[in-house]
Amino acid sequence: MAKQYIILDTETTGVSEEDRVIQLGYIVLGSKEIEVHNEFFSCDIPIKFGAMEVHGITEEMIANKPPITSSASYKRLEELNTPDNYMIIHNAPFDLGMLEKEGFITKMKVIDTLRVAKHIYKDEEAHRLQYFRYKMGLYKQEEKEAAALGIVVKAHDAIGDVLVLKLFLSELRKSISKIFPDENPVEKMVDLTNTPILIEKFRFGKHKGKSVREVAKEDAGYLRWMLSSMENLDDDMRYTLNHALGV
Repeated sequence: MAKQYIILDTETTGVSEEDRVIQLGYIVLGSKEIEVHNEFFSCDIPIKFGAMEVHGITEEMIANKPPITSSASYKRLEELNTPDNYMIIHNAPFDLGMLEKEGFITKMKVIDTLRVAKHIYKDEEAHRLQYFRYKMGLYKQEEKEAAALGIVVKAHDAIGDVLVLKLFLSELRKSISKIFPDENPVEKMVDLTNTPILIEKFRFGKHKGKSVREVAKEDAGYLRWMLSSMENLDDDMRYTLNHALGV
């Protein structure tokens, strides 16, 4: 059976531990016909207003919808969940963490395009999907691509973001082929996903603009404080701080 590539995004009731998935959007590449899946779900957790502000999903939109585990899109995702296939997500830990709450544990090879982008485009001021949508001019290609797939593009909508991610993935693959011409670009993306990033400079806090190495020499206590007190540090920053401290 041919390898399948699942480009996926979710929208949720919020970003806290109790929050749940209320929209699942993904496309499946690798066979002659591209599959498009896009469903809304009901759940017992109210949608937070901050989340509504981002994705525009209201309680009325998910009323009477099935729970995610009863949906056709979830069941199809389970069928695709084999080690031969690839799961492609921008900021994969978030979406996979949300899906784990619904009982979905991926067996697929994972490509986190956010982490890959941080490896490949180190000097960019941001690595958000919408940033690249405009920086790379992906929005100019959306209408034609969306029409072919029957997708409506809307920022921060799961299936709309999946379409943008599909376009971004093509650009990311081209960049990887230029930098690593002797390597399979898809497997290189998997490799980069599993490779922590050493962050060079602080982009926030009292040492904004300074190199991590410089701060480690001048104010190591601040780095230790960050590790012990800042619960929202991502894996790459935590790795970087430990590396700078010689841990």
